[in-house]
Amino acid sequence: MYSGWNVYRRLLGYVKTAKTAFVLALLGNIVYAAASALMAPAMKVVFAAIETPSADYRIMVPLLIIGVFALRGLGSFLGAYYMANVARVIVHTMRTQLFDKMTRLPCSFYDANSTGHLVSRLTFTVEQVAGAATRAVTVVIRQGFTVIGLVGYMFYENWRLTLVFLAVGPIIGVVVGYVTKRFRRLSRRIQNSMGDVTHVASEAFNGYRVMRTFGGEHHEINRFNDASQRNVEQNLKLSLTQAISTPVIQILVALAIAVLVWLALAPQVLQGMTPGAFVAFIVAASTCAKPVRDLSEINAIIQKGIAASQDAFTQLQEPDEADTGTFRVDRSQGEIRIEKLSFTYPGANQPVLSDINLTINAGETVAFVGRSGSGKSTITSLIPRFYDYSEGEIYLDAVPLKDYSLGSLRQQISLVTQQVTLFNDTVTNNIAYGGLAGADPKEVREVAAAADALGFIEKLEKGFDTQLGDNGVLLSGGQRQRLAIARALLKDAPVLILDEATSALDTHAERSIQAALERLMEGRTTIVIAHRLSTIEKADKIVVLDQGHIVEMGTHAELMAKNGAYSALHRLQFAEGDAL
Repeated sequence: MYSGWNVYRRLLGYVKTAKTAFVLALLGNIVYAAASALMAPAMKVVFAAIETPSADYRIMVPLLIIGVFALRGLGSFLGAYYMANVARVIVHTMRTQLFDKMTRLPCSFYDANSTGHLVSRLTFTVEQVAGAATRAVTVVIRQGFTVIGLVGYMFYENWRLTLVFLAVGPIIGVVVGYVTKRFRRLSRRIQNSMGDVTHVASEAFNGYRVMRTFGGEHHEINRFNDASQRNVEQNLKLSLTQAISTPVIQILVALAIAVLVWLALAPQVLQGMTPGAFVAFIVAASTCAKPVRDLSEINAIIQKGIAASQDAFTQLQEPDEADTGTFRVDRSQGEIRIEKLSFTYPGANQPVLSDINLTINAGETVAFVGRSGSGKSTITSLIPRFYDYSEGEIYLDAVPLKDYSLGSLRQQISLVTQQVTLFNDTVTNNIAYGGLAGADPKEVREVAAAADALGFIEKLEKGFDTQLGDNGVLLSGGQRQRLAIARALLKDAPVLILDEATSALDTHAERSIQAALERLMEGRTTIVIAHRLSTIEKADKIVVLDQGHIVEMGTHAELMAKNGAYSALHRLQFAEGDAL
C-alpha cells in the first residue's frame, strides 16, 4: 500500500493530460492570491490617504481598489474555469483507464467483485479523485499563496510580532494531523458503503421480475435503506469531524490575533510602526483566518481523493488476464484433446474436475451430461481459457491451449449460452458484434434467416435498425436465443459451445429453435451441455460426469445398453415428463 503522499503524487500525474489548462488555472490562482494579499498593504495606502488627503491620493486609491478587485476577478475566472476543464479530463482519463483495465481482467476478478462495486468505482470513486486533484489544488494554491503573501508582508512590517503569530502553527499542525487520519479512514468506509448502495440497486433492477413475483419489494427497499443509511452515517461522521476541526483552527488563529493586538498595543512594541502600518499588519493577520480555515477544510477532500485513488490504483495494478501464448491460426480444424486435466477454482478447496481424459474429433458433436456441480460448465469455461488450469493439458489441433494467443484461440470458438447477452443497440449491431462489426448487411440478413429470426425481426418497428433495449428486453426468450444463434453463425468459428442453450425455453420454443441449432452445428466441432437429454440423442459421443470425474462415455444407444448412470438419468427424466 502506498503512503498518502505517494498516492497523491501519482494522482497529480494525471494533470499532465491537461497541461495547458492546468498552467492557466495555476496562473489564475496565483493572480487571485496575489491580489488578495495586496489588500493588506492597500489598507496602508488608504490610511495614509485619510491622514494626509491630496489630489494624487484621491485618484490613486479608487484606481487601486478597482485594480485589486479586477485582478481577483481575472484570477478567479482563470482558476475556476480551467481547473474545471482539468477535472473533467482527469475523470475521463481515469474512467477510460479503469474500464479498459476491467475488460482485460480475468474471470476470477469478476467472481470476487460485485457489479455494483465496479460501477461505483467508475462513477463515485473517480469523482472523489478529481476533487482531490483539482478543487483541492485550487484551494491550496489560491489560499496557500494568499497566506504566504500576507505572512511575508507581516514579516516586512514587524518580524517579531509575526513570529508570535506563527507560534500557533505547531498546534494547528497537531489538529490537522489527527483529522487527516480520521478523514482517510472515514473516506474508505464511505466508498465501500457507496459500493453497497450501487450493488443493492443493480441487483434489484436486474431482478425486478423475481422481486415482484415473490413480493420482495419491501425486502429490497429495506436492504437499500440499510445500505444508504450506512453511507449517511459515515458521511455524517466525516462532516462532524470537519465541523469540529474548522472552528477549533479558527479559534487558534483568533487567539494568535488577540495576543498580537495585546502585544501591539504596548508602546514599546509600536515603536517604529506608523498607525497605517499597524492597521495594515492587523488586517493582514485577520485576513489569514479565512485562507487557513479553507486550507483546513480542503483536507477532507484531499483525504477522500487519496482513499479513492488507492482504490482505483489497486484495480489498475491488478494483473491482466494471462496471455503469454504466441501461436496464431486463421482457422483450426477443431480437434480437441484433453489429457489428465484437473481444476480447482481460485479460492476453493475442492477440485471441480479430476483426471479428465477425452478426445473430440474435428466435426464431432460431444454432449456433457450429469448432475449440477458435476463439472460440465467448467470444462466449457476452460476451453476458451476463461480460467487457466494448472494440472493436465488441453490441446486444439495438437497445440496446447496455453501456446495460443487468447485472441487467436477465442477466434476459433463460438458460444451460445442459456443466459443470452444482448446490448442496448440495434439488431444488426447485436448480431454483428465486436470483431464482426461492419459485416455485409446481406450476410447479416442471411444468418438471421438461417437462425429462423428473420420473421420476427422484420415485424419490429425499424427492422434490423430497431434498438433492443437493456439486454434485449423487447424480445422473448426464444427470439433472444435466435439472435445469439445468428451471431454464432456470422462468426462461423470451427468450434461451437452450446451451454444449455435451450434449457430456459419451453418445449415448443425449444423444438422451433432446434432446427436453427442443427444448421449452426453443421461442419463444426460442437460441445453441448444439455439439460434435456432428448436434445442430445443424436450426438456422436455423450460424456457422463459425476463429481468431476468421467463415469461413462459412448453414443446414446451404447449408454442405454450399459444400463448405467446415463440410462438412469434418461429413465428419470422421461418418467418425470410422462408424469407431467
